Amino acid sequence: MEIRSGANPRDVKLYDTERLRNDFLIQDTFVVDEIKTVYSQIDRIIAGTATPVSKTLLLEAGDELRAKYFLERREMGVINLGGTGTLTLDGQAYTLKYRDGIYVGMGTKVISFKSEDGKTPAKFYFNSAPAHMTYPTVFIDPNKDIKPENKLELGTLEDANHRILRKYILPGQVESCQLEMGITSLEPGSVWNTMPCHTHDRRMEVYLYFEVPENALVFHYMGEPSETRHIIMRNEEAVISPSWSIHSASATHAYSFVWGMVGENQAFDDMDAVQMKDLK
Repeated sequence: MEIRSGANPRDVKLYDTERLRNDFLIQDTFVVDEIKTVYSQIDRIIAGTATPVSKTLLLEAGDELRAKYFLERREMGVINLGGTGTLTLDGQAYTLKYRDGIYVGMGTKVISFKSEDGKTPAKFYFNSAPAHMTYPTVFIDPNKDIKPENKLELGTLEDANHRILRKYILPGQVESCQLEMGITSLEPGSVWNTMPCHTHDRRMEVYLYFEVPENALVFHYMGEPSETRHIIMRNEEAVISPSWSIHSASATHAYSFVWGMVGENQAFDDMDAVQMKDLK
């Protein structure tokens, strides 16, 4: 497990490109027949991937968590971004096709990942956060299980930000201790997300960008509103966003991203809006 430390905005504004990428960007996410995990000390979130091709992969705690098993004190959300695969939780198997998700409650001991066909492997992406109680494990088919109020059409083509936001895990949809997850997809011709932008001091986020064409780029914007920076990202790369930072992007092509939030509360609309005129 890779450990990433916290970040002070007074220091970050002095970072060069290499330091920004080293501290916040997560690359080489989906590695064949491996589980990859990055532990951020910002609200203790873990962003991870499992890419089973020729074998079944078992998720273990490792020495870093000082736990008997991965979810001894944690909860987890998983979304499949590849071919059909099987997630087995304490002997109970769940089949996840592309974009299917699942919430896994604290206390689940044995977690394994397997692809239906190694030629088109599953790509399991997960976020995990500390938990204080056990909520039920819930399977999420985005085409059937997301309530109408949790599928939002936002923005306009004229503003280049026409997008569909699907909330997978949050109060009223799938209960959790603190974790929230979902997917936002840009419609053809739109390239901006979360603009006008915002911060939220009570939560942090991790974004994983996907469905980015091979020769396309995503410009992820971060930093304090008065000290913005950018990180150039490519397909299936993730970025850590501290609570004091804006988190927005523009790209050379429409794209999608998984967002995961943890922190003080689960009020989705608890945001501190930033006026366009105040960005620098």
